[in-house]
Amino acid sequence: MRKQNNGKVNICMVGAGYVGLVSGACLAELGHRVVCVDNDPRKITLLKKGVMPIYEDDLERVVKKNVQAGRLHFANSVKEGMHYKGHRAEAVFIAVGTPPREDGSADLSAIERVSEDVARNMTDYTVIVEKSTVPVATCHWIEKTVKRNNKKHLPFDVASNPEFLREGTAVWDFLKPDRVVIGVASKQAEELMRRVYKPIKGAPIVITSVKSAELIKHASNSFLSTKISFINAVANVCEKTGANVEDVARGMGLDKRIGASFLKAGIGFGGFCFPKDLEAFYWLSAQVGYDFELLKNVKDINEGQKLWLVKKIEEELWNLEGKTVALLGLAFKPETDDMRFAPSIDIINELKKRGAKVRGYDPVSQENARKMLKGVYFARDAYDCAKDADCVCLVTEWTEFSGLDMKKLMAAAKHPIMVDGRNLYDPAKMRELGWTYKSVGRP
Repeated sequence: MRKQNNGKVNICMVGAGYVGLVSGACLAELGHRVVCVDNDPRKITLLKKGVMPIYEDDLERVVKKNVQAGRLHFANSVKEGMHYKGHRAEAVFIAVGTPPREDGSADLSAIERVSEDVARNMTDYTVIVEKSTVPVATCHWIEKTVKRNNKKHLPFDVASNPEFLREGTAVWDFLKPDRVVIGVASKQAEELMRRVYKPIKGAPIVITSVKSAELIKHASNSFLSTKISFINAVANVCEKTGANVEDVARGMGLDKRIGASFLKAGIGFGGFCFPKDLEAFYWLSAQVGYDFELLKNVKDINEGQKLWLVKKIEEELWNLEGKTVALLGLAFKPETDDMRFAPSIDIINELKKRGAKVRGYDPVSQENARKMLKGVYFARDAYDCAKDADCVCLVTEWTEFSGLDMKKLMAAAKHPIMVDGRNLYDPAKMRELGWTYKSVGRP
């Protein structure tokens, strides 16, 4: 295996979505030579022009910096990416989509196709790194697929290197991680992967078996989902008893065994990772003969939490037929344009079922929302969104919304009714201004 100067590695990153593009750009930032591959020619064309296909804080800067430095490149095929301008890829990272099927299992067909392509284009020892979130034993299938298509019988290893990137802070999460998890089956693969992550300082590198590494990601996201659903269930108890969920969460979070993270009550989690990984982990557990019922309860609580918002609106407006509801925020979380599994989608569909008219506004995800949501008025700003609304709802806690002129917002609305699904505002101040104000688990 030919090593690069100063320990740098030639890397081919297959997939230029959230995980692949961020990971590829950040690996280039670490000094490696990276070629990002995607089968969407439009996406590659945009990237070559310096246009980001996704919204992610600081990503554009990192991409442009490393393109200019000659460390980051883009290609349309695995073959081109593995041998870009005569440089052979020592490591091929697979970061393609693994969307959920109806039964909750992950669709791994894209990973299979990439594995076949990699096998056909190897010319020397290669480490094939599974970066996508996948169920246990996926790397086993990658290995079998590569062996079947590796006609020259070239040596290779398959490694698992799960990502722990949060949308909105993904660049920071990659460059300043809590830990780096690497699942390998050989010392040779471990040595190369340690070279890849050597420039990252201060983060422990956790070396495990391949199967353990695959399980860590699903277990981590499922645990965080459980924590969110737990505090939302506590919030429902708080509402019925007159307790304040923020006080309860603060008292719990100071216990070092529990921690304060993910103890913020609201209308539930969304996005692509948590719902998908929760479903996939539950499906996997069932496949191996364990009924992980806790995960089903976590999902049920989360689904019910979305309807909490609709119920609160009904409590104030009675019948929703013909009423106008304004939603501030549509993306599943702030600092991203991602609408996948966003709570706003289910909330809007439920409101429309009840005959309500829906107005929506989001600072960043507006265009993506237009593609997914029909029969919604997309406003120019928050005040336009609230115009003539019978009720205004805070769905995504963008920083922009924390600085709104609440008197101006009230003047735009038909009725001064606010349902705060993220506990962004101070209840006493809102009521002092004249709002009828409802929030999650706060008296």
